[in-house]
Amino acid sequence: MNLEEEILRRRTFAIVSHPDAGKTTITEKFLWYGGVIREAGHVRAKAGKKFTTSDWMKIEQQRGISVSSSVLSFPYGGCQINLVDTPGHQDFCEDTYRALTAVDSALVLIDSAKGVEPQTIKLMEVCRLRMTPITVFMNKMDRDSLDSLALMDEVERILGVRCCPRTFPIGSGKAFQGVYSFIDDSVHLFQPDADESEIRKVNGIHDPRLDEWFDAKYLAEFREQAALASGAMDSFDREKYLRGELAPVYFGSAINNFGVKHLLDNFVAVAPPPLSRHAKERDVLAVEPNFTGFVFKIQANTDPKHRDRIAFIRVCSGKFMRGSKVIHCRTGRQVRLAAPTSLLANDRTVLDEAYAGDIIGIHDPGLYNISDTISETENLAFDGIPDFAPEHFCRVHLEDPLRSKQLQQGLHQLSEEGATQLFFPLGGPIPVLGVVGVLQFDVLKFRLEEEYNARCRFEPANIYQARWVSGDATELGLFRSEHTFDLAQDKKGHLVYLCPNEFRLQTVEKNYSKLRFDKFHVE
Repeated sequence: MNLEEEILRRRTFAIVSHPDAGKTTITEKFLWYGGVIREAGHVRAKAGKKFTTSDWMKIEQQRGISVSSSVLSFPYGGCQINLVDTPGHQDFCEDTYRALTAVDSALVLIDSAKGVEPQTIKLMEVCRLRMTPITVFMNKMDRDSLDSLALMDEVERILGVRCCPRTFPIGSGKAFQGVYSFIDDSVHLFQPDADESEIRKVNGIHDPRLDEWFDAKYLAEFREQAALASGAMDSFDREKYLRGELAPVYFGSAINNFGVKHLLDNFVAVAPPPLSRHAKERDVLAVEPNFTGFVFKIQANTDPKHRDRIAFIRVCSGKFMRGSKVIHCRTGRQVRLAAPTSLLANDRTVLDEAYAGDIIGIHDPGLYNISDTISETENLAFDGIPDFAPEHFCRVHLEDPLRSKQLQQGLHQLSEEGATQLFFPLGGPIPVLGVVGVLQFDVLKFRLEEEYNARCRFEPANIYQARWVSGDATELGLFRSEHTFDLAQDKKGHLVYLCPNEFRLQTVEKNYSKLRFDKFHVE
């Protein structure tokens, strides 16, 4: 296979949804179909059952939620799949935002009993900003669910994307009997205990054989709604899909493995191969021969025994060879990437080569930051990934003074993952942590104690919001002298104003008109 053929067979996508919509469950089914696991795990595994592959952290297994994006690579249907399983909980949305910068398309899961939920709306806003192509899977059809047409109407009305039903359910809840595929005029019979659903070929929704196979009441309702859906909604147009204007919609039940293979087969067939990436200097095409990439995630302690750090790199163009020397564009240093790895959650396999669209992990000795650009031949700067202003703050107090070194190491490494902001006040020695969601504090405390053996307590800080400060040097010096005790530096040394209340923020914005007070910071 030549370079272009290898690149065009890559599919890199994220699965996003509101919590408990079944995201991690469908990820396990994909891995099972890809042949990389023997048994699909359970989000909340009981005795004798295995946990999900993507939820590999101890706290994820205890709580039954994803708190960090997992990268999973596997072959399927002649393509190489790079799948990013993201946290659904809003407290971990920063990790999801970063993951969406590294993918070419997204699979949006919707709980058919609840419809479009708040976190799905937030994540779709990010997808729309990047014009990311999306596919929708209406999950949990074997439970009491909303009307199918009403579900698609919600997607169109709330998420702002036209729907194109590719399959349509026959019955729902306890009466769920299967789905009809508009793609190839076939019906898939719902059999909860079977590994594979039985597929029967038919001649349209009015084929008389359907009357022999399905309950008349649910079949009549299906025919009426399916005719309405196919007549009133857009037919599939791949160009509109690639522009993010049209979303193909599928129905099924991930927990029962129903409709998942059909979804995966058709998703792989139409999802975009690696797309071009915008850098400040120029647009970089995926099929260019020279290697480029950017760091979108850093994960500390995938192996706690070795205190390792992994930088996740999205390959944007060309071919990467093991041992190649590349330019670390932020520092201008030439570095040798000796042992790039393919990832399956926290399991790693050393790679000899990687292509545009792949996500690789490299050992990070402390050199890399999120959004760093790596290039084989030229200095480039891909669009940065912003640090979002945190909404909750606390001060960290160490319980055992002899563990000070471990605490500093833990805070430094965990903040570099990007899930938390670490601030060093100009007027005091106690560091301040800022997060988007309060549940992050629980995760941080757990990881500091579990991975770094640094017992600590978190004390809420009287801080309203954080703002990155920049602008006129003279006015900046005056601002620093007058507000020293409300100022801090972030982990990169940038000045941050930790304002105590909304009134003070409005006052300084008015009094220091030559300064900027930004809600997020991009390198």
